[in-house]
Amino acid sequence: MLQLMYITNRPEIARIAESAGVDRIFVDLEYIGKASRQGGMDTVQSQHTLDDVRTISEVIRTAELLVRVNPIHEATEEYCSSQEEIDTAIQNGADIIMLPYFKTLLEVKQFLSCVAGRAKTMLLVETPESVNIIDDILQLKGIDCVHIGINDLSIGYRKKFMFELLTDGTVERLCNKFREKGIPYGFGGIASLGKGALPAEMIIKEHYRLGSTCAILSRSFCDTTKNVDIHMVKNTFDHGIAQIRALEEECQMYRDYFMKNKIAVAEKVAAIVAAKE
Repeated sequence: MLQLMYITNRPEIARIAESAGVDRIFVDLEYIGKASRQGGMDTVQSQHTLDDVRTISEVIRTAELLVRVNPIHEATEEYCSSQEEIDTAIQNGADIIMLPYFKTLLEVKQFLSCVAGRAKTMLLVETPESVNIIDDILQLKGIDCVHIGINDLSIGYRKKFMFELLTDGTVERLCNKFREKGIPYGFGGIASLGKGALPAEMIIKEHYRLGSTCAILSRSFCDTTKNVDIHMVKNTFDHGIAQIRALEEECQMYRDYFMKNKIAVAEKVAAIVAAKE
């Protein structure tokens, strides 16, 4: 089953999401450069803080706490350095630290050095520059998982629709590279079934075809800025995730079928080759 992630800094929402089956609660600290590159777009630009990391860590029990920090940066008068930001996030309870919007190998090396094995690491591949050097990046030790951020990546490639990256082969090429290295990976976000310009069920099936292991539940899955009734929020999570898991059971059945066939073919070919020796 996909590891589902949901972005929130509200304890009551985190508890609802966790009880409904969300695997990772996502606190989003990123703000550096985000407004300028996503300006005018209908995207989420969170205003979470390091204190929110501690608050959420104190209320969740089974879900992992994922924290997206800022791109690698030095300290300013307004904000701490990457090292201090990552140190504090880990001290406050982060299980996974995500690095967004990197473009160079040096940035990834600095990130891995800052984390220093104290938490899991997740790279958010969302720039054309990071795609260009992905083979070098994947040679580094200490990368626990990778997520493809198709929204910013599609902006970088000047696409008209972010899911064009699914049809032009970009996501598939990256997934193949991650799989070859044995690194778990995911991409994009999903809405409730039946919703989204590209319906969520179609995206979920692509996750299974490509061997993805995780996905972000998008704002359209449950927009808590508009849906203020806590009982309706709970119902949305309970019902929506149950629907997703039911579809996943169907996807799993087909994936198992093809994997079993792949194994059977390999065994048969090996037997034929052995008989010819």
